[in-house]
Amino acid sequence: MPSLPSPAQPATITITPLEVRSASLAEQAYERLRTLILDRKIFPGSPLQEGRLADDLGISRTPMREALVRLAGEGLLVRRDARSYAVRALGTKEYFDCMRAREVIEGEAIALAATRIDAADLDRLQAEIEALNAGEHDETEHWHFDDKFHVFIATASGNVVFPRLVEELRVNARLFRLHSPLHRQRENHNEHGDIIGALRARDPERARQAMREHLRSLQEDVKRALID
Repeated sequence: MPSLPSPAQPATITITPLEVRSASLAEQAYERLRTLILDRKIFPGSPLQEGRLADDLGISRTPMREALVRLAGEGLLVRRDARSYAVRALGTKEYFDCMRAREVIEGEAIALAATRIDAADLDRLQAEIEALNAGEHDETEHWHFDDKFHVFIATASGNVVFPRLVEELRVNARLFRLHSPLHRQRENHNEHGDIIGALRARDPERARQAMREHLRSLQEDVKRALID
């Protein structure tokens, strides 16, 4: 399936200066930029100039450079020239490869979690889903809950590697951007509810199937958006 590249766009957001606190300036700059990238406040392909970012954050270039190198090392940025980077744009094939990897890893994780997860934790997740369904929430709130939901289940598996792998794959997939945005928040919440129901039943195979159906539903929506 051909990739739909996103045109490079300049970062038009306003970045407020950092506050001095116990964490190093490089760490603070890293955290700020990583959040902006994953919340899609800075688009894939957008150029990030070291000097301008340092000025915007009110720090020197050295900690800014450290933060950018770290983000590049994590695959969130690619180098454009000696003094600038761009947010990495994920191609269509890599997006679907990430999703297929998630099917395998998250399917195994939830099967393990089904016999271990605490009922009170499921109650809390269900309450959050109902609260999101009952009111208006923006895309960023939706992503944050989605991150929490999937990483929590991976953690409940008892396998210490699964949460890191799930988080890494989700970060990669977040860099994939369609020209036509997806509007499936309600569908996501309903599918999350099905997953919780399977976990309440303590049925590993039912839970695995619910997770697989959820991830494949996401992929089908992306395929339709690519065709449109």
